[in-house]
Amino acid sequence: QVQLVESGGGLVQAGGSLRLSCAASGRTFRLYAMGWFRQAPGKEREFVAGISRSGTTTYYADSVKGRFTISRDNAENTAYLQMDSLKPEDTAVYYCGAKFTTDSARLYSVSGQFDYWGQGTQVTASS
Repeated sequence: QVQLVESGGGLVQAGGSLRLSCAASGRTFRLYAMGWFRQAPGKEREFVAGISRSGTTTYYADSVKGRFTISRDNAENTAYLQMDSLKPEDTAVYYCGAKFTTDSARLYSVSGQFDYWGQGTQVTASS
C-alpha cells in the first residue's frame, strides 16, 4: 500500500550536517504518521524522531534533541530528517517508517507500531 525509499545518507566528519529524505509511493501519505529510526552494528533499532500526520506535533529521542529536526511535505509525499552537529555515535543505518492513523495529531515511537518501512540509508560520522 505504501512504499518508502530513503536517500541522503553518506560520510561526513563529526560536526557536519546531513539531510535525509523519505519518499513515499503516494496516494495516502497524508494519512500516515512518520518516524525515523536507526540501527548501529551490534545494537537494536532505536527511535530517533517522529512527526504526526498533519505535521503539527514532533518528538525526539533525548540523544538527538537540539541537533536533529524532523519535517514533512505532504504535497510532495516526503518526510525529512535534518541532522546537524553529527557525532560518531550517530553512525548507523537510518530507516523511515509509516503508521496509518485516523488521528492527525498522534505520535508513534515504537518500531512495532509502524506499518511500512524503507530499505534504509547509511550515515557515517567520522572523528
